[in-house]
Amino acid sequence: MSSSSIEMDQSIAQRLLFEGATLVILDVPVGTEFGIDLKSWNVGEKFNGVKMIPPGFHYVHYSAVNEFGETAPKVGFFHIFKKSEFLVKQWDKSEEEISSESVPEDIVNRLKDNLKDLDRFLGPYPYDIWKGWNELTNKIDCSLIERCMPVCGFVHSALELEPCSDALRPRGGDLRQRKKRGTRLTVEEKEEQLLPDLKPKPGTELRLTQLPDKHYPDGATPTEITKHSLDSSYVLDIVLNKLRQPIEIIGELQLAFICLLVGQSLDAFELWKKLIALICGADSAIPARRYIYMEFLKTVEVQLSHIPEDILWDIVASDNFVYQHLRKLFANIEFNSEVDGRLKTYAVRVRDRLITKFAWDFSDLQGDNEDEAPVVVSLE
Repeated sequence: MSSSSIEMDQSIAQRLLFEGATLVILDVPVGTEFGIDLKSWNVGEKFNGVKMIPPGFHYVHYSAVNEFGETAPKVGFFHIFKKSEFLVKQWDKSEEEISSESVPEDIVNRLKDNLKDLDRFLGPYPYDIWKGWNELTNKIDCSLIERCMPVCGFVHSALELEPCSDALRPRGGDLRQRKKRGTRLTVEEKEEQLLPDLKPKPGTELRLTQLPDKHYPDGATPTEITKHSLDSSYVLDIVLNKLRQPIEIIGELQLAFICLLVGQSLDAFELWKKLIALICGADSAIPARRYIYMEFLKTVEVQLSHIPEDILWDIVASDNFVYQHLRKLFANIEFNSEVDGRLKTYAVRVRDRLITKFAWDFSDLQGDNEDEAPVVVSLE
């Protein structure tokens, strides 16, 4: 290691000693799997928390471990740490999780007063992950967290489900209409018909922006329905208009991915896939949303560098989900004459890097995919 890098590390450490936040967690059982952002550990007897946390967005996560070494589903919470913040949490022994209740102020003040003695029981934030964490979360801000965080305050890898009431039970109208029209259902849609009607326990689910049930406007003609089935721009515009700023859709994509990658949330995985499909499936919206698509390509490329490729592999359909949707997006960008030249150039660069990294084939982008063939809509 060069002297300059050592000096830089010392400089960063010195700065974080004064500006870094501190997270104290009281009474965490020995052996508990505990982590922050992209790192996790099994804690020892002396563990009391983490110090020198860079200010900004972080994801604290943990899994209880029983006497037989069995690990419980992962639980986590978001927090945007301020400079020099001192946050104290308490482990709830009966629930085997971090309590959502605030720690009494007198205990917090006593811990602050004894910070020098407490320091040796605090592990330093693993700064080697900070750059990668920033790249994964640079569009997540306080307002997004407040809007999207589960009401209960925690993200659970395994959601507690309960039966739908009759009023909320899905009617499957869209699927029935497709069967009536003779449109072939996908494997996923067939599987969905066989599943029991369950919904997450209220307050436990991520609150990302909901996609509309219909992908076309009321009163649409058969021709318009076909058009909207091939181009998701109508739905994308509806979603973006719900947001405070359109770029928040990239923040939601990042948040869903973090809950998948770190929080092991299958619910987040489904939300992430829906956003990927929505953004990649739009064609006519691309010229007017150049900034969104530039940031989308940057974000997805970073995400792909962190997630194992086999997670992206759709075992049922023997098909790589992200590859197929990116292939469609690259085709939309390349063959849409109204798309800005800067976006076209950047898309080619991203495409070339993905070819090098994953050996994905993006040739013959104009080739028709059987699933993308025009849908014939019956008036009957």
